[in-house]
Amino acid sequence: MTFSLAGRCERTGAVGVVIASASMAVAARCVAVRADVGAVCSQSTTDPRLREALLEAMASGLAAVDAVAAVAGRAPDIAYRQLLAVDAHGGSASYSGDLALGEARDISAAGAAAAGNLLADPDVPAAMLAAFADRTGDRLGDRLIAALAAGLAAGGEVSPVRSAGLVIAESVPWPVTDLRVDWHDDPVGELAGLWRRWQPQAESYIGRALRPSS
Repeated sequence: MTFSLAGRCERTGAVGVVIASASMAVAARCVAVRADVGAVCSQSTTDPRLREALLEAMASGLAAVDAVAAVAGRAPDIAYRQLLAVDAHGGSASYSGDLALGEARDISAAGAAAAGNLLADPDVPAAMLAAFADRTGDRLGDRLIAALAAGLAAGGEVSPVRSAGLVIAESVPWPVTDLRVDWHDDPVGELAGLWRRWQPQAESYIGRALRPSS
């Protein structure tokens, strides 16, 4: 009951994930990012431990496609899961197990991967990927929000969407952006509003951490 996209900015090297679901607080369980490593998602009967497994695999030197293959090859009950990964070099990979929920699809291309389950339309991940690819000159957050909106417009999932999240890692060790709408009648619209409010402030919080005297 989720649709998501992980992507990388070709200009800045930033990585991020955007996600929405009928379930409460989806971003808290499903997504993770690490600067200079990549962005990942574990969804569909979610096992949050798989997020760290994917990041650790890529941190050890594996490309996204090899990290996903390694985790899928050893994780228990993997047939119930969906995995997404984008590495720091723009490699991407996706996986959907045979027992992923409902209509489940995944797709990957250079710099991005998208997936969904319990989809109202099987083309939702492809619509997300297309929207992300169409805006290569924009900020990563803008591209991710556009991808999420495109997924919703393409049909989203079979149940009303109630939560959404956006997480981005840039040049510092912590996620520069970590925005969540844990329960709302329009979480995608609400998340877009939070991003518009947060984006102009984000750089100043990096400065406060690295250069407090200034």
